[in-house]
Amino acid sequence: MLETRDASGELLPDAQRMTPFGTWLRRSSLDELPQLLNVLKGDMSLVGPRPLLMEYLPLYSLRQALRHQVRPGITGWAQINGRNAISWETRLEYDAWYVENHSLLLDMKILLLTFARLFQRGDVNHAGHVTMPRFTGSKRDAS
Repeated sequence: MLETRDASGELLPDAQRMTPFGTWLRRSSLDELPQLLNVLKGDMSLVGPRPLLMEYLPLYSLRQALRHQVRPGITGWAQINGRNAISWETRLEYDAWYVENHSLLLDMKILLLTFARLFQRGDVNHAGHVTMPRFTGSKRDAS
């Protein structure tokens, strides 16, 4: 992505900064490969909730915060069930469900479905965005 800024010095929206090569990387999911180093270091797992920005921490409901009880992953239940095409509410609910139900068998299922999704190359963008809009908190109080 380019570092293009507006007159006040703020970064332009992602859609205006994305290069054609960056678009190709996102669609092919090759932009995720460097995270394998984090898995090898032990900072991440192959399967788990995707790590999100630290600035989102105070915005989670109690239920959404469950996602921090497991190691973050490269792929997860939310990624195989809609990736960036689903709402934040749904995505974070899928993360909480994963925490409550994670097992070796579920992780294997997620890995197999992830490889199938790679060839579909869908759900990379949220409607009207290059990836996902910023998370601004829950619309409902879900504990």
